[in-house]
Amino acid sequence: MSPDDYDAWYRTSRGAWIGDTEFSLLGGLLAPRRGESLLDVGCGTGYFSRRFAGAALAVTGIDADPGMIEFARTHAAAGERYLPGDARRLPFPDRSFDLTVSVTALCFISEEVAALGEIARVTRRRFALGLLNRHSLLYLQKGRDGGSGAYRGAHWHTDGELRELLAQAGIQRVASHYAIFVPAGGGISRLIENVIPRSLPLGAFIAVAGEVPA
Repeated sequence: MSPDDYDAWYRTSRGAWIGDTEFSLLGGLLAPRRGESLLDVGCGTGYFSRRFAGAALAVTGIDADPGMIEFARTHAAAGERYLPGDARRLPFPDRSFDLTVSVTALCFISEEVAALGEIARVTRRRFALGLLNRHSLLYLQKGRDGGSGAYRGAHWHTDGELRELLAQAGIQRVASHYAIFVPAGGGISRLIENVIPRSLPLGAFIAVAGEVPA
């Protein structure tokens, strides 16, 4: 999928609803303070970077895809900066950012333990991850047999895998919420989204946040 097509999806009715829902969930778990610095690991076209920058944060986005970075740079909205780089070897000193976010990027990185370790290393206060949930309706539709479309090759996590991953990195004060229970995006999907508890581990999107030991 080209950067233009990828970013345009967020301007469709379904894409905008999913983007809004995921951003709200991540922001609630991060609880950012005005003026804090935030790193977006695997920022892609900068969709979430732009939204966090618009919330008065000093945002840096990093991605390994030169085409995505070029798109993000040319569509920067609030002074955020974009850099090429590898999530497994982030080019920043320890504790460089108050906050770090990574939205579904770890789902496409086989060395996810190394990437999470890097996220923890460069974070001062708190980080949040957006991941794909194997125990979800979307997985049944798009994730089986290697996945299809934009989900081809993605790793879909389970609660057990996620707990083990975070434990290996020594993450503390972990909180997780779920969203996108019915991914079709129509009126019924949105109604269901508003009544199902965020703690129910059946949503396609897992938002998990934690703190790095001092």
